[in-house]
Formats: sequence, C-alpha cells, structure tokens
Amino acid sequence: MLCYYWPMNIQVAVLCDAATETNGKLSLLGAFDTICTQQLPQCSIALRMKFDSVEDGKHSLKLNFVDEDGKLLITIDRQVDVVMPEDSHFITSNFIVSIQQLKFEKPGHYSIDLTLDGRLETSIPLMVKYSQHSLGIES
Repeated sequence: MLCYYWPMNIQVAVLCDAATETNGKLSLLGAFDTICTQQLPQCSIALRMKFDSVEDGKHSLKLNFVDEDGKLLITIDRQVDVVMPEDSHFITSNFIVSIQQLKFEKPGHYSIDLTLDGRLETSIPLMVKYSQHSLGIES
C-alpha cells in the first residue's frame, strides 16, 4: 500500500464575528478583514488545520497580533496534541480563539501571524480604519 505525505496545512484561517464546532464541523459567522473602529469587538479567530500521520504528537501553536511596523500587540499560545487514529493517514482539527475588546492605537494594516512549532504558516490580514463616529466626533 502506498502512503503519501502531505505536511500540515491550514484549510481555514479567518477573523470572524463568531465560530462554533459541532461534531468536527467548523461553522463561521461574518468573516471580515476590515473594521472601522479603534476597538476590535468581541470576535473569534477560526482555524481548521490538517495534520499528516507523521505529525502525531505535541505542537506549539502561536498567534501574534502585529501592527504594520512589526510591533507585537498580543500573543496567544496554544498547545496542540495531534492524536492520529490507527486507521487514518491524516486528521483535521478546528481551533476557535475568542478575542474581546482589543484596542488599536492607530489606524493601519495589522496581521495575525500564525506559527506552528516556530514556523510561520500564514497571516490573517486586518485593516483598521477610524471613522469620525468611532473617534466620538459628530459631524
């Protein structure tokens, strides 16, 4: 029997209003990449990752919020324990991280950089714009 190796890949990486997981299914509500306010409302980062059988074991997942100058705002660390069923060559895992009331000092380009075991795997972009309303200025 031939076995092929496809390394871990990220099938979904998104910032959204809400996310849930039911019986291995990842459901998303309101994916976005731009906000017009100084403060990120309650929201979620939703990830769906596929692991190959050779990746069985513990892994370090890190989400870094950075601004356009590379300044680190916050870091979220998670341990990922990949347990491969005997009858499988791969497994998918869903991760939902809730974020509440993150403030941005200035408008601009931000990103959520995802690393696994110290390797940058992907970045989720976020554009922060300020409106007069978000600054408390009435026209």
